[in-house]
Amino acid sequence: MAQREASIEEYLKQRAEALGGVCIKLSPMGLRGVPDRLMVLSGPRVVFVELKRPSGGVISKLQHWWRARLLALGCEHHFIKTRAEVDALLGDRKHDDRT
Repeated sequence: MAQREASIEEYLKQRAEALGGVCIKLSPMGLRGVPDRLMVLSGPRVVFVELKRPSGGVISKLQHWWRARLLALGCEHHFIKTRAEVDALLGDRKHDDRT
């Protein structure tokens, strides 16, 4: 069964919280292309995440612009399409993708 973007987003949130972090939904008014989530983890580690559906999710030019802008500012930014990518981002490559 194909994973939906919403289920991957919920999985990201649950995994961040299980690590003692927070995963904040971003939806700033008047700003298009801003990443979907801001994760703050211990370390400190601050990560911007743009989620896309696994099949057919298209990254817009504006989303690429935001990625470049955030990286230029020294931020961490990731495009995520699968639970396996969430696990890789959070350092748990052995986590079962079916949960």
